[in-house]
Amino acid sequence: MATASYKVTGMTCGHCEMSVREEVSEIPGVTDIKVSAETGDLVVTAVGEIDDAAVLAAVTEAGYSATPAFRGGSSRSAGL
Repeated sequence: MATASYKVTGMTCGHCEMSVREEVSEIPGVTDIKVSAETGDLVVTAVGEIDDAAVLAAVTEAGYSATPAFRGGSSRSAGL
């Protein structure tokens, strides 16, 4: 399992979180998504490598922008 964190800008509510979660969940291999409009944190867990470009494109598709913040493996995790 791999984990990557991102900072998302523009989210203000639960609907925003849902939109990001729906788009990111379409990326093959993604197994868990944690997103917070309050903090702007997005944490993606996947089987295998996480494609930053795919995650950033999914966030853009949801109507927001994001930048990579952290990347970890199975021994390290990022939480909200």
